[in-house]
Amino acid sequence: MTESLTGRLAQIVGAGYVSTDPDVLDGRAVDHTGRYRGRASALVRPGSADEVAAVLRACRDAGAYVTVQGGRTSLVAGTVPEHDDVLLSTERLTGIGDVDVVERRIAVGAGVTLAAVQRAASAASLLFGVDLAARDSATVGGMASTNAGGLRTVRYGNMGEQILGLDIALPDGSVVHRHSRVRRDNTGYDLTSLFVGAEGTLGVITGLDLRLHPAPAHRVTAVCGFAELDALVDTGRVFRDMDSIAALELVDARASALTAEHLGVAAPVDGAWQLLIELAGDSDQTERLADALGDARLAGEPAVGVDANSQQRLWQVRESVAEILGVFGPPLKFDVSLPLSMIDTFARDSAELVAAHAPDAIPVLFGHIGEGNLHLNLLRCSPDAEPALYAAMMDLIARCDGNVSSEHGVGSRKRDYVGMSRTDADIAAMRTVKKAFDPTGYLNPAVLFRR
Repeated sequence: MTESLTGRLAQIVGAGYVSTDPDVLDGRAVDHTGRYRGRASALVRPGSADEVAAVLRACRDAGAYVTVQGGRTSLVAGTVPEHDDVLLSTERLTGIGDVDVVERRIAVGAGVTLAAVQRAASAASLLFGVDLAARDSATVGGMASTNAGGLRTVRYGNMGEQILGLDIALPDGSVVHRHSRVRRDNTGYDLTSLFVGAEGTLGVITGLDLRLHPAPAHRVTAVCGFAELDALVDTGRVFRDMDSIAALELVDARASALTAEHLGVAAPVDGAWQLLIELAGDSDQTERLADALGDARLAGEPAVGVDANSQQRLWQVRESVAEILGVFGPPLKFDVSLPLSMIDTFARDSAELVAAHAPDAIPVLFGHIGEGNLHLNLLRCSPDAEPALYAAMMDLIARCDGNVSSEHGVGSRKRDYVGMSRTDADIAAMRTVKKAFDPTGYLNPAVLFRR
């Protein structure tokens, strides 16, 4: 980092929005879990798309690497710098436009949090289709960059399905505004889809035009207990294809025991596995819920919530899991997407792997069963055990026909395993796209590919 580049960045965004303070940089160079740490030379916080573009141009010309940061909720070290990078934060891009209630859309800056979008939609009697436990800190720009999923994916799809348009600052310092006011527009390349899920390697998303949805008039929520995981998966198959499904979430008994012990949030049902089901529609869904559970192999009676307060209490069972994960220090995380037929095998074999490599660790399994997207978190797993265990776990995921990433992205933590999910030709094509947009490879250089 040279003084001339620091001065140039200060000219672009204002001296108050550039920092080279070691304490500031140290706090920004660690990932959300606290498990992975990098090195940064400066932090710059642009206030507009044009400023983002100018910052990129200056850093490219100076030969400086750039790592993009939003809410810094990445769980795969996607915002951890490795090359004394300039950290480009989107936190000042927080504009929120008026909700278009007729077309059901809203324009927002990339630094707007998910919670802020949800509040704006709710105020207009609409809803946003993606929900995450990290809603108060996760930014929509970062969510688009990783094509985030979450709690409502089974009904509304991933982040990419909520995006109608994007503003992107490209590595050459230009800005692309990819928007359309019509519902169907297949003119030329689908650039929006190209940047969604690219993890900031092709450009910096600065603004988004987001799709909103009508808010269902009726909801019913249930938590069901199961003695066997395959019985839960069978029930999940029944519900995932229902047009009224709104959420379908798995939680294991270890997670429930921890939330009960540390947060006072106990599971309302017995069983080694719990399934949270929510149906939503224009009419009462209670009878549909009961009918669909008629043949389920439950461990006991389900807990059902038909009013907002009881539904919120049932959701606490699932949402408290995220809060409990840091009790024993930074957890080791696996974001795994599996065929439903392999989930029982994975749960059993992964527990054996953990017992063999890290006997003191506590495996906690939860996630979005409708998509086969599970989150395996290992609590109390020592750093010494991580390398061998991580490699063995990724090999198990491959043997179960799983995917290297379902919704968290690749980041830098999983870049050595991209070949699990993509052929050599796929990876070569992705590198060609990267080189076309970023010939020198200075933007998010640690992410997706190893330099």
